[in-house]
Amino acid sequence: NDWRNLNMILVCQSMESIPSSPVVKQPGETLSLSCRGSGFTFTYGMHWIRQPAGKGLEWFGTIWSDSSRTEYIASVQGRIEITKDNSNSMTYLRLSNLKPEDSAVYYCATHTQWFLIWEKLYKNLQPSICCDLVG
Repeated sequence: NDWRNLNMILVCQSMESIPSSPVVKQPGETLSLSCRGSGFTFTYGMHWIRQPAGKGLEWFGTIWSDSSRTEYIASVQGRIEITKDNSNSMTYLRLSNLKPEDSAVYYCATHTQWFLIWEKLYKNLQPSICCDLVG
């Protein structure tokens, strides 16, 4: 499968999270996170993924390559905004009216990285690629 070979080439992409240390928020507050990419063309779609304590990874939002289309899971609809700035290789997450169930480790990943994560999850294995912690 050609897409798997392409994914393997792109594993060394770098995602820098801002901030990279834990953030404590209260219910009802707003969470703002940023992620900077390097080593790849940032016009790819970007995904946001989270992992609640003791649970598996959960995809919850995507912004596609030209920034004209976003997709979110139902539990964050109306509370989330994902944007990106291709010129600065940045993607931004804003999640408002926080709920206890939003407590998690947050990750960002390129569209290609997400395919690798999905493949590992499908095989019930721990993801082995690096998507920096955001949180």
